[in-house]
Amino acid sequence: MTETRPNDHAPEKDGGKRYWLDDMRNVYKLFWALVVLCGLLLLSDAFYEKHVVFEFEHWFGFFGLFGFFVSFALVLTARELRKILMRGEDYYDR
Repeated sequence: MTETRPNDHAPEKDGGKRYWLDDMRNVYKLFWALVVLCGLLLLSDAFYEKHVVFEFEHWFGFFGLFGFFVSFALVLTARELRKILMRGEDYYDR
């Protein structure tokens, strides 16, 4: 008999059909595969010649870090905009 941890498996849904991402071990594998892929892409920055306009574009990993921080800022901005633009649940019922 194998012992499972409480959060290893999602509750069965759709009539007992299970998907591969329902198993948390597969989610962890996917997460670490993406971490390794991002690390390899960052390292690949050292192996090609850059034709840049501005000097800061020569910094190692600049475009990867720039993309990460800009997307992070976009999420934070959208979160704040939601507070301003969000309508109440009964907006269309009024």
